[in-house]
Amino acid sequence: MELVLRMDCGADGLWIFGYGSLIWRPDFPYLESRKARLDGYVRRFWQGSTDHRGIPGAPGRVLTLAEAPGEHCWGRAFRLADDQREWVLAHLDHREKGGYGRLQVELQLEGGLAVEGLTYRAGPDNPEYLGPASIAQMVAQMAAAKGPSGSNRQYVLALEAELARQNIDDAELSELAAELRRYLAMA
Repeated sequence: MELVLRMDCGADGLWIFGYGSLIWRPDFPYLESRKARLDGYVRRFWQGSTDHRGIPGAPGRVLTLAEAPGEHCWGRAFRLADDQREWVLAHLDHREKGGYGRLQVELQLEGGLAVEGLTYRAGPDNPEYLGPASIAQMVAQMAAAKGPSGSNRQYVLALEAELARQNIDDAELSELAAELRRYLAMA
């Protein structure tokens, strides 16, 4: 039996869970960052991006969370200072505006501490949602897509590198990144 300590979101206690670009590009102030696990979800490249990693008519593919009972997603949790909370949330609401909404979650921080937190998830009911596709289809789309925040390939490869640096294993991302590198080498 695993002992889990619980911490609620009190003063200086709101945690933001990042599972994509927030892991390698957190552009907001925070008090601390810790490796964290979100149970019941997996990261998937099922969300279209016409505002960051693609453009209208040629969207990139970025991450969202897909419900997956019995599975989990590792990422980073960022603890916000109470006096920065409203600014950070407004900033993230703008950054994640392309179909994402806030989702209240329970996170398991590395070391066994359970905390309440927020993450951003784009569900299938938003107009930018692309849904599942074959690896070949995703790779072709990612290799071509570019938007105001950079290329879609940069997004994928930067995330892969940061997850490896933090010892976070994601077999699907690793396979996708390897296929993307092969595709780019042949182009």
